[in-house]
Amino acid sequence: MKHRLPGVPASVAENKQPVAGLVDLGLSVYRATYNLQVALAEKRKNGEIEDLFLVTEHPGVFTLGRRGGRENLTVSEQFLENRGIPLVHIERGGDITYHGEGQLVLYPIIHVRQSGLSVSDYVFLLEEVMIRLAARFGVTAVRDARNHGVWVLNKKLGSVGIAIRHGVSFHGLALNVNLLLEPFSWVNPCGLKGVEMTTLSRECGRDVTLSMVKMYLKDLLSDLFQRQFIEYQKDQIDGSVQ
Repeated sequence: MKHRLPGVPASVAENKQPVAGLVDLGLSVYRATYNLQVALAEKRKNGEIEDLFLVTEHPGVFTLGRRGGRENLTVSEQFLENRGIPLVHIERGGDITYHGEGQLVLYPIIHVRQSGLSVSDYVFLLEEVMIRLAARFGVTAVRDARNHGVWVLNKKLGSVGIAIRHGVSFHGLALNVNLLLEPFSWVNPCGLKGVEMTTLSRECGRDVTLSMVKMYLKDLLSDLFQRQFIEYQKDQIDGSVQ
């Protein structure tokens, strides 16, 4: 594979695990990050970059998946517009959901087919990332047959929504760490009625920050996805798609 991102150190190259990149985008506007994902997925399909995991959080935005979901929006679009919250239709699986500051979002740009993963295997791994992160803070999160993602009893803690194009994944997972939950009350989250959303902070009974959660992310991803990670800066990734 050609590595068009910065060179791989010799110590990394000697390791038998496949190499993957990890970049923290910080707070990023949803539409711009979506465009970045699409561009990177095309490069991954063409073998120009290695697997790449984007970590971010977004200013408030509602996204609608392939199944739509406007019928699950319980306020008017004018209501959202007045609050400066966009409504974006995208091609990931799932229904309507909300992203906001204080939510850990992970977008793996990986060649699922070359990794030998089925779609169900891949979704399982994304859920496992959130389950293990929650466990680091003493919170027991589980899967639920009603809907992909992770739950604490009847409360949803994290969501999964993916798209796979030419064998390459984009979109990913969103784990509620310490974001405001009010916007979730304006929709039926993921198309489900009567479901309460929760955060890691609420379940812990103390403030948990994104920085605290990110401390565990690299090692967890390495263990679950069997990759050796190289950390890149945002400007290095931006340069790879120009």
